[in-house]
Amino acid sequence: MSSKFSLHIRIFIFVVMTTGSLGATFTLINRCDYVVWPGILANAGCSRLDSTGFELPQGGTRSFQAPPGWSGRFWGRTGCFFDGITGQGSCATGDCGSNQVECNGAGANPPATLAEFTVGSGSSSGLQDFYDVSLVDGYNLPMIVDASGGSGSCASTGCVTDLNRMCPNELRAEDGKACKSACEAFGNPEYCCSGAYGTPAACRPSVYSEIFKTACPKSYSYAYDDATSTFTCSGADYTITFCPSTTR
Repeated sequence: MSSKFSLHIRIFIFVVMTTGSLGATFTLINRCDYVVWPGILANAGCSRLDSTGFELPQGGTRSFQAPPGWSGRFWGRTGCFFDGITGQGSCATGDCGSNQVECNGAGANPPATLAEFTVGSGSSSGLQDFYDVSLVDGYNLPMIVDASGGSGSCASTGCVTDLNRMCPNELRAEDGKACKSACEAFGNPEYCCSGAYGTPAACRPSVYSEIFKTACPKSYSYAYDDATSTFTCSGADYTITFCPSTTR
């Protein structure tokens, strides 16, 4: 090994040890029997990943590298049409309102199933990744998050149940292709955990959030559903699967 190459290796190891890991790799897989158009939104102050929205065909896979400290969310858009000439279009569920395949810094219009992440540095201070699958903004398709190569509990989370089939009529959206949250459907503070209900003590599960929680016990069902819905891992990579097998 040349001294120059050896020096580069030592510098690389020093940088990793002093500044943290290289972040996390996110791999998105589409196991639905239809095309999904994932959307990606980085939180304020975080760099955007290689794409903010793209087409993922049935059986397709695409990976992204996120730096240490990155936080943001992923979701699936369905029923999309984008003109082959102008590139303009929209989606039936999870649309981000950009009028393009790329979401360009816009989030999902509810209802949409969300995978949310905060990537720790993986440094000697032992910072962790935090992740969850949220139905707080409603539901549009099944989703599972699996962690690999990390340390800690690193549990899988998500929702494999087709909530669209059991969605109450008053929450149904897009001709049954999505299910609203009670907050989105009614706007009441007790459902939205706002106003006088803006604390964990005041905002409790509703009959509607309990439907989501019973079907998907590891997913966020309302704003203060932290205890059973937030997961941690250190130094992991993550796979986000749309329409995972219900036999898992």
